[in-house]
Amino acid sequence: MLVLLLGTGVFLTIGLRCMPILKIPAALRLLARGRKSDAAGDISPFGALMTALSATVGTGNIAGVATAIALGGPGALFWMWMTALFGMATKYAEAVLAVRFREQDEEGNYSGGPMYYIKNGLHRRWHWLGVAFAIFGSLAGFGIANTVQSNSVSQVLHDTFSVPPLVTGLVLMVLVGAVVLGGVRRIAVVASWLVPFMALAYAVAALIIIGLNITHVPAAIGTIVVSAFTPTAATGGFAGATVWAALRFGVARGIFSNEAGLGSAPIAHAAARTNQPVQQGMIAMLGTFIDTLIICTMTGLVIVITDVWPSGTSGASLTTSAFSSALLGGEYVVVGGLCLFAFTTMIGWSFYGERCMVFLFGARAVLPFRLAWVLAVPLGTIFHLDTVWLIADTLNALMALPNLIALLLLGPLVFRITREYFDSSTQR
Repeated sequence: MLVLLLGTGVFLTIGLRCMPILKIPAALRLLARGRKSDAAGDISPFGALMTALSATVGTGNIAGVATAIALGGPGALFWMWMTALFGMATKYAEAVLAVRFREQDEEGNYSGGPMYYIKNGLHRRWHWLGVAFAIFGSLAGFGIANTVQSNSVSQVLHDTFSVPPLVTGLVLMVLVGAVVLGGVRRIAVVASWLVPFMALAYAVAALIIIGLNITHVPAAIGTIVVSAFTPTAATGGFAGATVWAALRFGVARGIFSNEAGLGSAPIAHAAARTNQPVQQGMIAMLGTFIDTLIICTMTGLVIVITDVWPSGTSGASLTTSAFSSALLGGEYVVVGGLCLFAFTTMIGWSFYGERCMVFLFGARAVLPFRLAWVLAVPLGTIFHLDTVWLIADTLNALMALPNLIALLLLGPLVFRITREYFDSSTQR
């Protein structure tokens, strides 16, 4: 899966002539400028990006980075950066195709994503892949983006403040229900306010730590780069790591943090008010840039700078240790980040699952799915989730396969659409 995910990103990056990397400043200007409100769609381009980021920016940005470093050494962060650079092309292509091949349901709401660009962009013999994606996508969220997230929040609140897990689950159920039952427009509004706030607050705390230890930053970056190409020796509680371990865990955590290639984010971007697929694709690729190259980098640098990574701990505990050792009350920054990141993941992924159900059963499936999603939230706080994690990871991989096949087959179309757009822009 990792070879296929990363390989698709490399293929698309080469085919696009590195456009996603070269056009980052242009994409930022496009996002800041906004778009005309009379274009077709349900939510603003900015709202689409925030909805996608609400689902993407999650516990992986805190616990996932720490796990990669704990298992692969500091060099894992370097390979996360490389994964993000190629993943930008994947996310761009997904959004271009999502806008190009989206449809309206019976109630006039826009639906798009891998199931639609498979159905409308590929030959009939491939259409079963769209059905497969929708089935796996509608089920996967209940694991990785619902019960697993509520379990993470309940555990951290119980450990820090002794809050009973079921109480956390019931409160989360009410909060998630208040947003999810309002549909994509309410999700976009909440995400547009909450995602920038939580990302900025977390980044500010990380930047304070980095600023206080600015003299250690060059050495930390050197350690990250060197460890990416040479084995990391055992030290403290750290068992040591080969170059392959750094590559493997860095790529794995990078891909599953920014979700490039998974096929989830284009479902949100298909709802954007825009008539131009390339412009929305450029905005979409910023999601990977923000998630991995900014937020994950902040977490990784704090862990390496504070030199807590050889301790033998992993996951959120390692990140908590890093923040608390360098900043008074730093552990509360991690706790707050985990809670907010998990909450936004739950509301963002609910829309993904909902659109998959609409593809399979039509608009009549929306309300039953939303109710099932909300009712499942507290279950994550009381169930043993080892099996749920395994099932969710498997379903995520099964989601990615139809999407990656479609991206490889439709890659030439993406290249042509992109070339025509920039050629016409040059002529204007």
